[in-house]
Amino acid sequence: MNTTERIRRTTTTHGTERPVPVWASYVAHAIPLLLLPQCLWRLPFAFGFEMGIDTDEPMPSAWITVPYIFGLSLTTEAFALLCFGLVRSWGEVVPAWVPFIGGRRVAPWAALVPATLGGIAATALWVPGVLGWFGTGDSADYTSTGWEILAKVCIAPGTLWGPLVLVLTYAYYQRRCRPATDQEQSAAPTPA
Repeated sequence: MNTTERIRRTTTTHGTERPVPVWASYVAHAIPLLLLPQCLWRLPFAFGFEMGIDTDEPMPSAWITVPYIFGLSLTTEAFALLCFGLVRSWGEVVPAWVPFIGGRRVAPWAALVPATLGGIAATALWVPGVLGWFGTGDSADYTSTGWEILAKVCIAPGTLWGPLVLVLTYAYYQRRCRPATDQEQSAAPTPA
């Protein structure tokens, strides 16, 4: 097997200037799916169902909880879907339909800075919760072990969000800011 065939098998293009590693494309697809169980687990809270959490505090009004919970879940998934910009062409060139800046090249720092800060923030957001699961921090009390297991099973995949964004950000940096290797140059499509 020659070098070009090996590169094509281990990378995807998705309209990017340089090939995207297949693993990075899989990670970008996995992030929204890892957050989905948590978003679905959270939805009953909007209607006053406490999902087995043992608390004496009353739930706020549905006028507050419904927009807040649904908004939080939709925002979480929207941020997760933004990770596709790190492996797709719209992370390199602004789509033409965007007013005023459509068609312009995206400076690498314009994607790297928010992605890095987002990855760090998502990681830091989850650290106290994970520590609480191991008894070293605050953790919610549940009415039964079944509810606690359900919560952890639904929430645990989301703890990977921050680290995976940081890994994707590094792959984006490698692709956009490092010189192309000889293999990438030989596998690059030739202009017509």
